[in-house]
Amino acid sequence: MVHMSTTYETDVLIVGGGPVGMALALDLNYRDVNFMIIDAGDGSVSHPKVSTIGPRSMEIFRRWGVADKIRNAGWPGSYPLDVAWVTKVGGHEMYRLNRGTAEDRPPPAHTPEPDQICPAHWLNPLLMHEVGIHPDGPMRIRCQLDGFVQADDHVRATITNRADGSALMVQARFMVACDGAASPVRKACDIASPTRHETRVFRNILFRAPLLKEQLGPRNALVYFPMLSSSLRFPMRAIDGRALYNLVVGVDGSAQSTQPALSLVTNAIAFDTPLEVLFDSEWYLTHRVAEQFRVGRVFLVGDAAHTLSPSGGFGMSTGIAGAADLGWKLAAELDGWAGSRLLDTYEEERRPIAVESLEEANLNLVRTLRRELPPDLHRDSPEGERARAEMAERLERSDVPREFDTPRTHFGVRYLSSITVPDQRTKSPDSSPSVQSAVPGSRAPHAWLRAGVSTLDLFGRGFFLLCFDESDRRAGVERAFADRRVPLETTGCRDVKTTKLYEYPFVLVRPDGHVAWRGNDLPLDANWLVDKVRGAG
Repeated sequence: MVHMSTTYETDVLIVGGGPVGMALALDLNYRDVNFMIIDAGDGSVSHPKVSTIGPRSMEIFRRWGVADKIRNAGWPGSYPLDVAWVTKVGGHEMYRLNRGTAEDRPPPAHTPEPDQICPAHWLNPLLMHEVGIHPDGPMRIRCQLDGFVQADDHVRATITNRADGSALMVQARFMVACDGAASPVRKACDIASPTRHETRVFRNILFRAPLLKEQLGPRNALVYFPMLSSSLRFPMRAIDGRALYNLVVGVDGSAQSTQPALSLVTNAIAFDTPLEVLFDSEWYLTHRVAEQFRVGRVFLVGDAAHTLSPSGGFGMSTGIAGAADLGWKLAAELDGWAGSRLLDTYEEERRPIAVESLEEANLNLVRTLRRELPPDLHRDSPEGERARAEMAERLERSDVPREFDTPRTHFGVRYLSSITVPDQRTKSPDSSPSVQSAVPGSRAPHAWLRAGVSTLDLFGRGFFLLCFDESDRRAGVERAFADRRVPLETTGCRDVKTTKLYEYPFVLVRPDGHVAWRGNDLPLDANWLVDKVRGAG
């Protein structure tokens, strides 16, 4: 049967409907940008590997109005978020990182949105519903990109609907590849993505253990590190806080690493419990950052642009932050107020962050790989007790909390780009800000303005000028932005704590919540400032 092709026009075509692709869709929707998102899959998640949503991602989801829905997706608020290093799960415990529960952990000072557990089989349908599935929304599942060509003012993509074999032609102003680590779009653009560290092979074993939570009782944890062997030293993680778990097994050439999944899970747990293996999948851990994040009107976001170790949980968070960076810049270009260099700053800002995140994640992985596993750990004897006590001391000294509580990695990101204006208090271009910093390029600090309202809730639609003092130049700044059609809101703030946190009397925040400029007074002629922050100066 010959199927006629249907042609569609849109501003942005997103290729790939995973969490990062849907995050970009949510940002574009928030900014009233027309888009289409396609995914070759059927929207289902058979193996929910992703489960922790990082705090910066939760802040971004808050901006889009979905943070509460993620928080209420199903994770039991009373389940411990601890991390435990054990001989076996339910066996001898050597070290526990106590992190409380979602209900009783103290609220962090630096964010209104602590990290949240929401496995992919909850998260993906939730985001898909928010984006809107065809025919009522712009997301089309079972649609595969066959090819594309770029012109001066558009990208033309050929797509096959796998459900009925029909063809679609989509003409978009821009195309964004969120199509994963293997990214056919990246390869079609001939963008190199060299390996930065040794590629490793792992197995993810998803299993159901309906009695394990009850049997473990107070020994329950979110993550366990069994210390058994070279292949059984990687995390076993509670997925839904009820009965679903995932065990990571290193495939290292040992006989144990190739054992049947049920044997491996049984070996990782210290006592008998009913088990049902649901999935056993092999995957390759690659450490890559694409050499370019943009070719013409095509952009790479998420795993298409960078892949890193899951150790630390930075992968999806890095992708979502990238989507938030690109979203407002695409909207600015489509709205006609972006400068000629604004879209280039996506790569300028996000590629260095991807490299930093990759290296931080690899440090966490290497820490686990290099940890010695003396056989005495498993002995029920004085020698065993001594070996476990020594291991506890080594774990204490090895900074293991860094993998699970790294606010500097999540919030200390600073963009050193051509659209930020350094100030006199910035010691050097590579100075590292603290967790909460209003140094230009940094994510603007969080402070509670009143119950339930954070400074972060002010930012998002356009630029935002925080005025902690009076200035007769304020009207001139507003006029300069209006003359160039750049959206700007301004507000005065007299809160003492917030004033101290932001340091300068006047702070300009970008649509993505990062500081663009700050000063002791507003500029007499603000035209240069507007042009600078919109990528024209």
